[in-house]
Amino acid sequence: MRNLTLADGTTVPVIGQGTWHMGEDPTARSREVAALRLGIELGMTLIDTAEMYAEGGAEEVVGEAIAGRRDEVFLVSKVYPHNASRQGVAQACERSLRRLGTDCLDLYLLHWRGQYPLAETVEAFERLKAEGKIRRWGVSNFDLDDMQELAEPACATNQVLYNPEERGIEFDLLPWCQAQRIPVMAYCPLGQGGDLLRHPAVVEVARRLEAEPAQVVLAWALRLPGVIVIPKAARAEHLRANAGAAELRLGDDDLAVLDQAFPPPRRAQPLQMV
Repeated sequence: MRNLTLADGTTVPVIGQGTWHMGEDPTARSREVAALRLGIELGMTLIDTAEMYAEGGAEEVVGEAIAGRRDEVFLVSKVYPHNASRQGVAQACERSLRRLGTDCLDLYLLHWRGQYPLAETVEAFERLKAEGKIRRWGVSNFDLDDMQELAEPACATNQVLYNPEERGIEFDLLPWCQAQRIPVMAYCPLGQGGDLLRHPAVVEVARRLEAEPAQVVLAWALRLPGVIVIPKAARAEHLRANAGAAELRLGDDDLAVLDQAFPPPRRAQPLQMV
């Protein structure tokens, strides 16, 4: 597995595991736990979750999956905007820690901007760092103007929507984050609903490289420095394919095919969210 080095020298895998929609179906829990454990074995030791996912249910699934192997995992969770006050952040973090079965998060993110001033949320994050409850903090769904307003060198990442169908961040947000050495964590890197993986251009490149379409799409995102992808998968074959994308390199001809199908942005665009 390829790694990316954070500002503090910590290395994390460039391909992690997402957990959106996990914890929603009790009958799927054992499969979800097994999937996360397999992902860890395959080197995808960064696991991203949030208190929003299944209203804590995904965190409980993650907690079961990492029981007894917490030290192997780079654990990320996110706080709701309506909990992002000084008091609310602390209380939300405690609930997340309890569900995850740990005493510390490696990274804690503000899920998106809400009613509370950024300075108040940052103050709460820094207090959690001082107390040893979190090791780093960052943000999610922040556009360029949000990041410039935040203006915090301590921000460890910005987690945003990014895949060939949603390339708007390439115009301004991504270059800015790269210049500031703030990694971009791409959620929904495989798109939604499977249409992206069935696109003729993606299928063509996959056939040419004797790879899976998902590997092509993940390798496409990872062609740029400072990018981490967090695809969600619950089936062993999908997990193995995702992990294998770290070794795949797209040539200029491959990228040209994808650029023609999914043109890069020519102007600033509002940040897209799901």
